[in-house]
Amino acid sequence: MNLSFNTQIAEGYHSNSQIARLLTEDWVLNNSYCPNCGDHQLAEFENNRPVADFFCKNCQEEFELKSKNGKLTNTISDGAYTTMIERINAENNPNFFFLTYTKQWEVDNFLIVPKQFFTPEIIIKRKPLSDHAKRAGWIGCNIDISKVSDSGKVFLVKNSTVIEQDIVRETYQKTLFLRNQNKETKGWILDILNCIDQIKKQAFSLDEVYKFEEQLKMKHPENRFIKDKIRQQLQVLRDKGFIEFTSRGNYKKIIL
Repeated sequence: MNLSFNTQIAEGYHSNSQIARLLTEDWVLNNSYCPNCGDHQLAEFENNRPVADFFCKNCQEEFELKSKNGKLTNTISDGAYTTMIERINAENNPNFFFLTYTKQWEVDNFLIVPKQFFTPEIIIKRKPLSDHAKRAGWIGCNIDISKVSDSGKVFLVKNSTVIEQDIVRETYQKTLFLRNQNKETKGWILDILNCIDQIKKQAFSLDEVYKFEEQLKMKHPENRFIKDKIRQQLQVLRDKGFIEFTSRGNYKKIIL
């Protein structure tokens, strides 16, 4: 994987946004691969398609690209708020590639957030544009990836280091089971994954997860048996290979 952009293809262009879009899309087409099946040639959708930018000819996974010059941050700008909410709730919602690059036109970070991790909670509504703006009243949004579990951030390139493709595929495929869950079940699994992420050590106890009980009550006010639900989801995550049961009431994160 060549981390340098092919800047020659941008000769004759003067708009920075046009140059950035041209170079980043060209880099993905010529250097990336499908993180699901490993196919080395992604294809590009026709221009201005509202749902996605790329697709895999082999397994039909779809991807949208968001790129920026500079460091990877928790908040990534996107388009219209209502359009984004409709998109992530649709059956054909895409996975999202996030790419950051340096002033020297080299890839710094390149990761994918699989579509099963996109929920309305991570889409932050911006203030409407002022009455004096060209698009007065228009409401944009930001994507807050700090609300995405670590399991949902699959790096292909991290801090200018290329990640082994086998690790990328294993990490990506590990969470595909979430696509077959109903909204409530998926929500609980994602919530418990986020709770575990907040425990900043590999080994943890059931009591440490119980400390998130009040937080989970606020998100799931209809459930009166939060601790039972926590234990249930920990068993699911154990069975799916995210955590390991080490002894009564004790677990360990499985890190690829």
